[in-house]
Amino acid sequence: MVDNNKPVLVVLSGAGISAESGLKTFRDSDGLWEGYNIEEVATFEGWKSNPKMVLDFYNLRRKAANQAQPNLAHQILTELASNFEVKIITQNVDDLHERAGSKNILHLHGKLNESRSSVQPDLIYPILGDDLNLGDCCEFGSQLRPNIVWFGEEVPAITQAADLVATADVFLIIGTSLQVYPAAGLVNYFPSHKPLYIIDPKPMPYIRNSQLRHIQKTAIEGMKELKEILILPHGS
Repeated sequence: MVDNNKPVLVVLSGAGISAESGLKTFRDSDGLWEGYNIEEVATFEGWKSNPKMVLDFYNLRRKAANQAQPNLAHQILTELASNFEVKIITQNVDDLHERAGSKNILHLHGKLNESRSSVQPDLIYPILGDDLNLGDCCEFGSQLRPNIVWFGEEVPAITQAADLVATADVFLIIGTSLQVYPAAGLVNYFPSHKPLYIIDPKPMPYIRNSQLRHIQKTAIEGMKELKEILILPHGS
């Protein structure tokens, strides 16, 4: 049941929050992602050229994500639900937010633990375990692909995400450099007179908001500080 008396806190999370659980990001290594070229494993062209390579890559990522554990930043977001109606928009494809206990999560770029039909995108299946392999097919006999939005593909959930941001009372951006579009453009839907918090060690001089507070720390340390800002004044 939604508590309409709680202010709405919308969160846009990126790879930086998962990195503190030990998951690598492709921006860490000059265009290589765990030894793979991004164009070969995270585009539709790469999939058509070498589906086995793409499946192997995501099998490795899925195994790493399944072994990772939510960190304190994820947990504090869950705790904030006592004071806010928390709605998370995540660019991450892992399920660490879910495993930390957060309930209202919109995955912009898909989910590692799901596959989908190559011919019917609406046919989505859970992946039990770490692997999705050549020969794993949908009910129409088509090869299953990772349920991931690859570079160059449309982001079906972006309109829903923009609507969430536009109606937020407080907006938090954590662990993302705001370099990947269309997700990076979501900040433009947030009213400039409402409180905006950014947790990221790097400066972001291009963000224009009169209420912006940039906490230049890692996700965990930044969430510790934000918790004090948001909760302690309310008597928690």
